Amino acid sequence: MKRYILSIIVKNNPGVLARVSSLFGRRGYNIDSLTVSETHNPGTSNITLTVTGDERILEQIIKQLNKLIEAISIKHLADNYALTRELLLIKVKIDSAIRTELREISDIYQASIVDLSPESMMIELTGTTKKIDAFLQNLRNYTILEMCRTGVTALERDSVKPVTEKIN
Repeated sequence: MKRYILSIIVKNNPGVLARVSSLFGRRGYNIDSLTVSETHNPGTSNITLTVTGDERILEQIIKQLNKLIEAISIKHLADNYALTRELLLIKVKIDSAIRTELREISDIYQASIVDLSPESMMIELTGTTKKIDAFLQNLRNYTILEMCRTGVTALERDSVKPVTEKIN
């Protein structure tokens, strides 16, 4: 099983995200992460999603996405030819004894401390999935009060052609 990243440009119509996600659910495919945002063109949105499976599953997903009227382009982004990032916001319980430890860990990962109170520290980290996972692994012995993680967002580098693309 492999993780695949898909970048889908869609018309910015009401209900398009519901149609994309229901397409996955009806076929029993799980979306690992999903991010959506308007593009530089207000009439279109970029849906970046990750899915785990084999090449047959990827092929089926792309075929089904191609059937969507709102789909303008669909790209499978190869990991080594795409720039990927996630955002993590995490609130950790602190006391004076561990405040310095958390600052040091944050510095190593180039994370920003965005809020500090006597009882908690909120940290922001942007990076690859591996970087976020490694940071969280280092925080496993601390009390995490809240956490929010965006999921992957990605852009294809100019030096490669998309594996699969549909243009209307």
